[in-house]
Amino acid sequence: MTHEEQKRMVQELRDYAHRMSRTEEEAFQMYVKRKKDDEDLDTLSQKKLAEMYERYVVNRVKRL
Repeated sequence: MTHEEQKRMVQELRDYAHRMSRTEEEAFQMYVKRKKDDEDLDTLSQKKLAEMYERYVVNRVKRL
């Protein structure tokens, strides 16, 4: 996962932060801080970020 993909995922997940559980939201806030500092995520963090992205952004129900 590239740095640009991580930035895009974090940016899109910001709209869904209010739907996350407390632990997911804390982890997400850590990813936001790491993005601000331009730090790369380790493989475990990348995996968790991808899971959160898939859960909240990819599988969302679109209203007609």
